[in-house]
Amino acid sequence: MQDGNYYLTWLGHATFILNTPGGKKVLIDPWVQGNPACPENHKKVGHLDVMLLTHAHFDHIGDAVTIATSEESTPSVVVGVFELCGWLESKGVKNCSGMNIGGTQHVEGLRVTMTHADHSCGISDGGAVLYGGVAAGYVIELENGKRLYHAGDTGLFSDLRLIHELYQPELVMLPIGDHFTMGPREAAYACKLLQPKSVIPMHFGTFGLLTGTTQAFKEELAKAGVHGVEVLEMTPGQTIQK
Repeated sequence: MQDGNYYLTWLGHATFILNTPGGKKVLIDPWVQGNPACPENHKKVGHLDVMLLTHAHFDHIGDAVTIATSEESTPSVVVGVFELCGWLESKGVKNCSGMNIGGTQHVEGLRVTMTHADHSCGISDGGAVLYGGVAAGYVIELENGKRLYHAGDTGLFSDLRLIHELYQPELVMLPIGDHFTMGPREAAYACKLLQPKSVIPMHFGTFGLLTGTTQAFKEELAKAGVHGVEVLEMTPGQTIQK
């Protein structure tokens, strides 16, 4: 749909489908089949133009190989950190475009910048854990100049302020689940650093360990003195238009 807007669909956990103003379809962190939060009617993602991978844990790349090699979905470009892309190529994935932290590349009319994330990045493969490079986030600049930021899995780090200063994303997707990533308190402070117009909480509630909630997040935003940020409380399968 090319009407000057973009559409973002949350499939649960950290998985999103982005439909851009220029008509491109982007899948971020493909985990659908084993994702208990993903609705059944969204487990087949259909045709893709771009796949973005933040890091190599199963709950972010669980369906990357299957989707990227299927006739129905094969994206034109698969983007991830260099080492992860090398592993994907060994599994038969084509059209990989590996990059690294701080780099930017043009992908199907989009400007994609890989940002730092504080997290681990091992690849589980055949009972072994392989080196998967580093975890990352992405700033995505759309055809109309609007910018979104998917933080990936990360703890709080002060250079989030630099992401605001350099890129000024209007909408950010932040983990709030705690245990493996930021919890509500840290995510609220991340918003203080990023200063977005809108924030989508993600990576919470999928497993029992992920105890952060959107209500706790909103309370922490108020405690941190963060006002005027729209909290988009999405449910899995929901689509928003911006």
